[in-house]
Amino acid sequence: MAETEFINQAEALKDFVERIRGADWLAVDTEFIREETYWPELCLIQIAAGDHLACIDPLALKGEAMAPLKALMLDPKVLKVFHAARQDLEVFHHEWGALPQPVFDTQVAASMLGHGDQVGYANLVQSLCGVELAKGHTRTDWRARPLPEAAVEYAADDVRYLGPVYQQLQQALKDSGRLTWLDEEFEQLTREALYLPDPANAWKRVKGHRKLRPRQLAVLVALAEWREEEALARNRPRRWIVKDQALVDLARRPPVQVEDMADMRDLPNAVREKHGRVLVERAQSGIKAEPPAVSSRPDRLSAEEDATVDALMALLRARCAEHDMSPAQVATRKQLEALIQGERDLPFLKGWRGAMAGQSLLDLLEGRLSLTVHEGKLKTA
Repeated sequence: MAETEFINQAEALKDFVERIRGADWLAVDTEFIREETYWPELCLIQIAAGDHLACIDPLALKGEAMAPLKALMLDPKVLKVFHAARQDLEVFHHEWGALPQPVFDTQVAASMLGHGDQVGYANLVQSLCGVELAKGHTRTDWRARPLPEAAVEYAADDVRYLGPVYQQLQQALKDSGRLTWLDEEFEQLTREALYLPDPANAWKRVKGHRKLRPRQLAVLVALAEWREEEALARNRPRRWIVKDQALVDLARRPPVQVEDMADMRDLPNAVREKHGRVLVERAQSGIKAEPPAVSSRPDRLSAEEDATVDALMALLRARCAEHDMSPAQVATRKQLEALIQGERDLPFLKGWRGAMAGQSLLDLLEGRLSLTVHEGKLKTA
């Protein structure tokens, strides 16, 4: 079992990188804080390769001191293994302006082998390695220095067993003929657009936007775009600027003057005094703007359509049971509803999802396939 090094000196980091440079893959994890910021604040990087394991302190190592590690992490010849990679990748993209590639996400891989959708790392380690990980440091302040030794070891465990987990999952996927299924999953995961701010589409993240009428939605677009820009500029969480509910209320009742917002419960006086004028300006500009294009599908299905979705869900579950996979990894009920309402540009009709279940679902919908029950099991004909 590899011993943990805590690295906070440039020479020590350079030496560590030299020792692991020849590895084919690295097990990687991060610890970060983002409760008070828009961007995650990177506090610790854990890396394991072979007999080497280090917890690297990015709060002590800045700029050129991190250059050896950055070069290794961005080396396209070295596979980077993560569990639930998306937030870690966001952290690295923000720090370095580039994404580590290629990657392997053990959470995605495990979901293709019957471990359930979004299985946790600790559960996976226990299932595959027979090791129960400690849980005592989930609320650690990773910015604190010095970090308690127990916290460092807790963080180190996040990569100590990640390598063995990766190797078992990779072999199981290879044996089952599903290893190539991961290619499109990881290609999507490493699309840079996922990690770039997009103020123009920030309205899609606002809870309650689906309940607005088109003209109200146009106002929300303008307000949410301003909030995203403000949060970015100040590096503060969106909710610290203006709460979602306040944006929705403003979209429903666009103010003409600051005084019109006086009775809005989710808009504190301090926010109104600081941002009132710009909120009025943005709301009024939204009134004049073209509403965003949204789906024209009705919110509720007819009874017949709902029954059809039930039949499609039954077939989806049967196909996934054959492959010991979670249905959620293939398609959602919302996507099946879109299918029966005429959409065809859907993820589950493409790639491995299409081959495994998507084509059968389309065949059932269009009458080329039927369902029967034989000896208590769902069959297709």
